[in-house]
Amino acid sequence: MNPGGSVKDRAALFVIKDSEEKGELKAGGTVVEGTAGNTGIGLAHVCRSKGYKCVIYMPNTQSQEKIDLLRMLGAEVYPVPAVAFENPENYNHQARRHAEKLPNAVWTNQFDNIANRRAHLETTGPEIWEQTNGLVDGFTCSTGTGGTLAGVTRFLKEKNPKVKSFIADPPGSVLYNYFKSGGKVLNERSGSSITEGIGQGRVTTNLQPDVDLIDDALYISDEKSIEMVYRLLDEEGLYVGASTALNVVAAVEMAKILGPGKKIVTILCDGAYRYQTRLFSRKWLESKELLHAIPEHLKKYIVLP
Repeated sequence: MNPGGSVKDRAALFVIKDSEEKGELKAGGTVVEGTAGNTGIGLAHVCRSKGYKCVIYMPNTQSQEKIDLLRMLGAEVYPVPAVAFENPENYNHQARRHAEKLPNAVWTNQFDNIANRRAHLETTGPEIWEQTNGLVDGFTCSTGTGGTLAGVTRFLKEKNPKVKSFIADPPGSVLYNYFKSGGKVLNERSGSSITEGIGQGRVTTNLQPDVDLIDDALYISDEKSIEMVYRLLDEEGLYVGASTALNVVAAVEMAKILGPGKKIVTILCDGAYRYQTRLFSRKWLESKELLHAIPEHLKKYIVLP
């Protein structure tokens, strides 16, 4: 329900406001970020409203819909090969170097800029508390930067230490094993996921201060996520992306763990509009070996070849 269509609008606004407050960004300046898409879209919206230029570096594995939308919003977009964070050519490092070459420019550094986390401490967490009348038993969501999980968890635990917080993790991310091993295993990365913008190979600066507040971790397969995309459309009329579906699968699993009568909150990150040429394409689903995961009665929604 945010103007840019995703939860990332909150972080985008706060990292730009933070740069303004510190005097790093002045009128006519340039905002540069490395993003899988949604933070970039949020930044592009905020830049339009504030008169800044916007430059986005992103992995070339992201959907064409996101790239097109960024360009429609006036951003310069550089799709680059998807390589690990440790590689100097990772999209985040390329964004940082681009900003360093320009006068009056900032690299907003969403993964390690704690203004991202602050957005959820000051807005998302309080809204959840208010809208549930303080009757929340559990919170779960996936992480990309870790800002949403960390900020919301910190706020809710300060209100009520009994609130449980679970991290939801897709294939290809190291955080599930990290939390399950008590922080001992941080480099076990196997497989990859259809989800975009979530999963991590490290503990970010946004997540680090609140690691000890996370109670458990849930591993969510792509099969479960894609089935939930279709179930939410069919049963709830909600047209959502795969990361949102993963969060809902995690909320269901958390509800089973906590037991009957508990109120579980998660985040609907964004809609399916940015992924529809993939998620509702028979050819794409077959290429990812996910067609079998969709129940027969829901296959009527696969409307693209």
